[in-house]
Amino acid sequence: MLQKKSKITSLDVLVLLTLLAGLVYVIYQVKVKLNYNWRWGIIPQYLFRYDTESGKWVSNYLIHGLLTTLRLSFWGTLLATILGTVMGLLRVSKSLFHRMIARAYVELMRNLPPLVIIFIFYFFISDQIMPVIGIDDFLRTSSPGTQRLFEVLFSPPQFASAFISALLTLAIFEGAYITEIVRAGIESVEKGQWEASHALGLSKYHNMRHIILPQAMQRLLPAFAGQFISLIKDSAIVSVISIQELSYQGTQLMASTYLTIEIWITITALYLLMTLTFSLGVGKLEAYMARSQA
Repeated sequence: MLQKKSKITSLDVLVLLTLLAGLVYVIYQVKVKLNYNWRWGIIPQYLFRYDTESGKWVSNYLIHGLLTTLRLSFWGTLLATILGTVMGLLRVSKSLFHRMIARAYVELMRNLPPLVIIFIFYFFISDQIMPVIGIDDFLRTSSPGTQRLFEVLFSPPQFASAFISALLTLAIFEGAYITEIVRAGIESVEKGQWEASHALGLSKYHNMRHIILPQAMQRLLPAFAGQFISLIKDSAIVSVISIQELSYQGTQLMASTYLTIEIWITITALYLLMTLTFSLGVGKLEAYMARSQA
Protein backbone atom coordinates (compact mmCIF):
# COMPACT_ATOMS: atom_id res chain seq x y z
CA MET A 1 0.00 0.00 0.00
CA LEU A 2 1.36 3.42 -0.96
CA GLN A 3 1.64 5.90 1.85
CA LYS A 4 0.07 9.29 1.29
CA LYS A 5 2.50 12.18 1.25
CA SER A 6 1.94 14.55 4.12
CA LYS A 7 1.19 18.13 3.21
CA ILE A 8 1.82 21.23 5.25
CA THR A 9 -1.50 22.92 5.89
CA SER A 10 -2.32 26.42 7.03
CA LEU A 11 -3.11 25.00 10.47
CA ASP A 12 0.42 23.56 10.70
CA VAL A 13 1.88 26.96 9.84
CA LEU A 14 -0.35 28.65 12.41
CA VAL A 15 0.67 26.22 15.15
CA LEU A 16 4.35 26.65 14.29
CA LEU A 17 4.09 30.45 14.34
CA THR A 18 2.25 30.28 17.67
CA LEU A 19 4.98 28.14 19.19
CA LEU A 20 7.69 30.45 17.87
CA ALA A 21 5.86 33.48 19.23
CA GLY A 22 5.55 31.78 22.62
CA LEU A 23 9.25 30.96 22.63
CA VAL A 24 10.19 34.54 21.76
CA TYR A 25 7.89 35.82 24.49
CA VAL A 26 9.46 33.56 27.11
CA ILE A 27 12.98 34.60 26.08
CA TYR A 28 11.93 38.25 26.22
CA GLN A 29 10.44 37.84 29.69
CA VAL A 30 13.57 36.14 31.00
CA LYS A 31 15.99 38.55 29.37
CA VAL A 32 14.20 41.88 29.87
CA LYS A 33 11.70 41.46 32.69
CA LEU A 34 13.85 39.26 34.91
CA ASN A 35 17.07 40.90 33.79
CA TYR A 36 18.66 37.45 33.65
CA ASN A 37 22.36 37.32 32.82
CA TRP A 38 22.85 34.41 30.42
CA ARG A 39 26.13 32.54 30.87
CA TRP A 40 26.06 29.77 28.28
CA GLY A 41 29.83 29.81 27.95
CA ILE A 42 30.20 28.03 31.29
CA ILE A 43 27.92 25.08 30.42
CA PRO A 44 30.31 23.13 28.11
CA GLN A 45 32.82 22.59 30.93
CA TYR A 46 30.15 20.68 32.86
CA LEU A 47 29.72 18.36 29.89
CA PHE A 48 33.40 17.72 29.14
CA ARG A 49 36.56 18.98 30.78
CA TYR A 50 40.23 18.87 29.86
CA ASP A 51 42.23 16.60 32.17
CA THR A 52 45.71 18.07 32.53
CA GLU A 53 47.16 14.84 33.96
CA SER A 54 46.14 12.63 31.04
CA GLY A 55 46.11 15.39 28.44
CA LYS A 56 42.67 14.32 27.23
CA TRP A 57 39.11 15.58 27.25
CA VAL A 58 37.02 13.57 29.73
CA SER A 59 33.35 13.57 30.64
CA ASN A 60 32.14 15.76 33.46
CA TYR A 61 29.08 16.04 35.74
CA LEU A 62 26.25 16.21 33.20
CA ILE A 63 27.68 13.48 30.97
CA HIS A 64 28.21 11.30 34.05
CA GLY A 65 24.55 11.84 34.93
CA LEU A 66 23.51 11.11 31.34
CA LEU A 67 25.42 7.80 31.36
CA THR A 68 23.87 6.81 34.69
CA THR A 69 20.41 7.57 33.29
CA LEU A 70 21.17 5.45 30.24
CA ARG A 71 22.30 2.55 32.42
CA LEU A 72 19.18 2.78 34.56
CA SER A 73 16.98 3.00 31.47
CA PHE A 74 18.63 0.08 29.68
CA TRP A 75 18.63 -2.37 32.57
CA GLY A 76 15.25 -1.12 33.82
CA THR A 77 13.73 -1.63 30.36
CA LEU A 78 15.20 -5.12 30.13
CA LEU A 79 13.95 -6.21 33.55
CA ALA A 80 10.57 -4.50 33.14
CA THR A 81 10.05 -6.23 29.77
CA ILE A 82 10.86 -9.65 31.20
CA LEU A 83 8.69 -9.11 34.27
CA GLY A 84 5.84 -7.53 32.30
CA THR A 85 5.84 -10.32 29.71
CA VAL A 86 5.75 -13.05 32.37
CA MET A 87 2.99 -11.30 34.29
CA GLY A 88 1.12 -10.58 31.07
CA LEU A 89 1.10 -14.29 30.26
CA LEU A 90 -0.16 -15.00 33.77
CA ARG A 91 -2.94 -12.44 33.25
CA VAL A 92 -4.34 -14.51 30.36
CA SER A 93 -3.67 -17.87 31.98
CA LYS A 94 -6.48 -20.35 32.50
CA SER A 95 -5.37 -20.77 36.11
CA LEU A 96 -7.31 -18.55 38.51
CA PHE A 97 -4.36 -18.53 40.93
CA HIS A 98 -1.99 -17.22 38.24
CA ARG A 99 -4.45 -14.54 37.18
CA MET A 100 -4.93 -13.44 40.80
CA ILE A 101 -1.16 -13.10 41.33
CA ALA A 102 -0.73 -10.99 38.21
CA ARG A 103 -3.82 -8.89 38.94
CA ALA A 104 -2.67 -8.21 42.52
CA TYR A 105 0.75 -7.13 41.25
CA VAL A 106 -0.69 -4.79 38.63
CA GLU A 107 -3.22 -3.17 40.97
CA LEU A 108 -0.67 -2.71 43.74
CA MET A 109 1.95 -1.06 41.53
CA ARG A 110 -0.50 1.11 39.57
CA ASN A 111 -2.14 2.48 42.71
CA LEU A 112 1.01 3.41 44.64
CA PRO A 113 3.09 6.53 43.94
CA PRO A 114 6.55 5.63 42.60
CA LEU A 115 8.12 7.86 45.26
CA VAL A 116 6.63 5.66 48.00
CA ILE A 117 7.78 2.50 46.22
CA ILE A 118 11.33 3.74 45.81
CA PHE A 119 11.65 4.61 49.50
CA ILE A 120 10.30 1.20 50.50
CA PHE A 121 12.73 -0.59 48.20
CA TYR A 122 15.66 1.64 49.12
CA PHE A 123 15.38 1.23 52.89
CA PHE A 124 14.37 -2.42 52.72
CA ILE A 125 16.76 -3.69 50.05
CA SER A 126 19.73 -1.56 51.06
CA ASP A 127 19.42 -2.22 54.79
CA GLN A 128 18.07 -5.78 54.86
CA ILE A 129 18.75 -7.71 51.67
CA MET A 130 22.08 -6.32 50.43
CA PRO A 131 24.05 -7.31 53.57
CA VAL A 132 22.64 -10.85 53.26
CA ILE A 133 23.52 -11.14 49.58
CA GLY A 134 26.93 -9.62 50.24
CA ILE A 135 27.21 -7.56 47.04
CA ASP A 136 28.91 -4.67 48.82
CA ASP A 137 31.48 -6.97 50.44
CA PHE A 138 32.09 -8.75 47.15
CA LEU A 139 32.71 -5.51 45.29
CA ARG A 140 34.87 -4.15 48.08
CA THR A 141 37.20 -7.16 47.99
CA SER A 142 37.09 -7.80 44.24
CA SER A 143 39.83 -6.96 41.79
CA PRO A 144 40.12 -3.49 40.22
CA GLY A 145 39.09 -4.98 36.88
CA THR A 146 35.86 -6.36 38.35
CA GLN A 147 35.10 -3.07 40.04
CA ARG A 148 35.74 -1.21 36.81
CA LEU A 149 33.44 -3.57 34.87
CA PHE A 150 30.68 -3.09 37.44
CA GLU A 151 31.12 0.67 37.23
CA VAL A 152 30.87 0.62 33.42
CA LEU A 153 27.78 -1.59 33.37
CA PHE A 154 26.00 -0.31 36.47
CA SER A 155 27.43 2.26 38.87
CA PRO A 156 30.48 2.98 41.06
CA PRO A 157 30.80 0.16 43.63
CA GLN A 158 30.16 2.51 46.56
CA PHE A 159 26.68 3.25 45.16
CA ALA A 160 25.82 -0.37 44.33
CA SER A 161 23.04 -0.79 46.92
CA ALA A 162 21.29 2.45 46.01
CA PHE A 163 21.62 1.77 42.27
CA ILE A 164 20.16 -1.74 42.53
CA SER A 165 17.31 -0.44 44.69
CA ALA A 166 16.53 2.24 42.11
CA LEU A 167 16.80 -0.26 39.26
CA LEU A 168 14.42 -2.74 40.85
CA THR A 169 11.97 0.03 41.69
CA LEU A 170 11.84 1.25 38.09
CA ALA A 171 11.59 -2.29 36.70
CA ILE A 172 8.80 -3.40 39.04
CA PHE A 173 6.83 -0.16 38.69
CA GLU A 174 7.03 0.00 34.89
CA GLY A 175 6.56 -3.77 34.62
CA ALA A 176 3.00 -3.39 35.88
CA TYR A 177 2.11 -1.21 32.90
CA ILE A 178 3.91 -3.51 30.47
CA THR A 179 1.89 -6.38 31.94
CA GLU A 180 -1.34 -4.74 30.84
CA ILE A 181 0.13 -3.90 27.43
CA VAL A 182 1.08 -7.55 26.90
CA ARG A 183 -2.32 -8.76 28.10
CA ALA A 184 -4.13 -6.39 25.76
CA GLY A 185 -1.95 -7.44 22.85
CA ILE A 186 -2.52 -11.14 23.39
CA GLU A 187 -6.27 -10.67 23.78
CA SER A 188 -6.36 -8.58 20.59
CA VAL A 189 -5.35 -11.56 18.44
CA GLU A 190 -8.39 -12.86 16.64
CA LYS A 191 -10.06 -15.98 17.99
CA GLY A 192 -9.63 -17.67 14.63
CA GLN A 193 -5.84 -17.61 15.06
CA TRP A 194 -6.15 -19.58 18.30
CA GLU A 195 -8.56 -22.07 16.75
CA ALA A 196 -6.38 -22.55 13.66
CA SER A 197 -3.28 -23.26 15.74
CA HIS A 198 -5.18 -25.77 17.86
CA ALA A 199 -6.47 -27.43 14.69
CA LEU A 200 -2.87 -27.83 13.52
CA GLY A 201 -2.07 -29.70 16.72
CA LEU A 202 0.29 -27.10 18.18
CA SER A 203 0.90 -27.23 21.89
CA LYS A 204 0.00 -24.24 24.04
CA TYR A 205 3.68 -23.24 24.26
CA HIS A 206 4.31 -23.41 20.52
CA ASN A 207 0.98 -21.73 19.84
CA MET A 208 1.92 -18.77 22.03
CA ARG A 209 5.51 -18.59 20.78
CA HIS A 210 5.01 -19.00 17.03
CA ILE A 211 1.47 -17.75 16.38
CA ILE A 212 0.11 -15.42 19.06
CA LEU A 213 3.10 -13.49 20.42
CA PRO A 214 4.59 -12.51 17.01
CA GLN A 215 1.28 -10.95 16.01
CA ALA A 216 0.77 -9.34 19.41
CA MET A 217 4.28 -7.87 19.57
CA GLN A 218 3.90 -6.06 16.25
CA ARG A 219 0.68 -4.48 17.46
CA LEU A 220 2.20 -3.60 20.83
CA LEU A 221 5.34 -1.93 19.54
CA PRO A 222 3.98 1.67 19.70
CA ALA A 223 2.66 1.09 23.22
CA PHE A 224 5.97 -0.45 24.26
CA ALA A 225 7.83 2.54 22.86
CA GLY A 226 5.69 4.94 24.85
CA GLN A 227 6.23 2.97 28.05
CA PHE A 228 9.99 2.74 27.56
CA ILE A 229 10.18 6.48 26.95
CA SER A 230 8.16 6.92 30.13
CA LEU A 231 10.74 4.79 31.97
CA ILE A 232 13.54 7.08 30.78
CA LYS A 233 11.66 10.10 32.13
CA ASP A 234 10.60 8.34 35.35
CA SER A 235 14.24 7.51 36.09
CA ALA A 236 14.62 11.11 37.31
CA ILE A 237 12.71 10.21 40.47
CA VAL A 238 15.60 8.10 41.79
CA SER A 239 17.48 11.33 42.45
CA VAL A 240 15.67 11.42 45.81
CA ILE A 241 17.93 8.58 47.02
CA SER A 242 21.06 10.34 45.73
CA ILE A 243 21.51 8.31 42.56
CA GLN A 244 23.77 10.54 40.49
CA GLU A 245 21.66 10.49 37.35
CA LEU A 246 21.00 13.46 35.10
CA SER A 247 18.43 15.31 37.21
CA TYR A 248 20.47 14.83 40.39
CA GLN A 249 23.58 16.25 38.76
CA GLY A 250 21.56 19.17 37.44
CA THR A 251 20.22 19.93 40.92
CA GLN A 252 23.72 19.87 42.40
CA LEU A 253 25.12 22.11 39.67
CA MET A 254 22.25 24.56 39.99
CA ALA A 255 22.83 24.85 43.74
CA SER A 256 26.55 25.50 43.30
CA THR A 257 26.56 27.71 40.19
CA TYR A 258 23.11 29.40 40.27
CA LEU A 259 22.85 28.82 36.51
CA THR A 260 19.22 27.78 36.85
CA ILE A 261 17.88 28.26 33.33
CA GLU A 262 21.03 27.23 31.44
CA ILE A 263 21.40 24.01 33.46
CA TRP A 264 17.80 22.89 33.05
CA ILE A 265 17.61 23.79 29.37
CA THR A 266 20.73 21.68 28.83
CA ILE A 267 19.21 18.80 30.80
CA THR A 268 15.99 19.13 28.79
CA ALA A 269 18.00 18.87 25.58
CA LEU A 270 19.80 15.75 26.85
CA TYR A 271 16.51 14.07 27.83
CA LEU A 272 15.06 14.93 24.42
CA LEU A 273 18.16 13.48 22.78
CA MET A 274 17.57 10.16 24.55
CA THR A 275 13.81 9.94 24.08
CA LEU A 276 13.70 11.16 20.47
CA THR A 277 16.53 8.82 19.46
CA PHE A 278 14.65 5.90 21.01
CA SER A 279 11.37 7.00 19.41
CA LEU A 280 12.95 7.26 15.96
CA GLY A 281 14.58 3.85 16.40
CA VAL A 282 11.26 2.25 17.31
CA GLY A 283 9.64 3.96 14.32
CA LYS A 284 12.26 2.43 12.01
CA LEU A 285 11.73 -0.99 13.62
CA GLU A 286 7.96 -0.70 13.25
CA ALA A 287 8.32 0.20 9.56
CA TYR A 288 10.69 -2.74 9.03
CA MET A 289 8.29 -5.18 10.69
CA ALA A 290 5.43 -3.83 8.60
CA ARG A 291 7.40 -4.39 5.39
CA SER A 292 8.40 -7.90 6.44
CA GLN A 293 4.74 -8.79 7.04
CA ALA A 294 3.64 -7.35 3.68
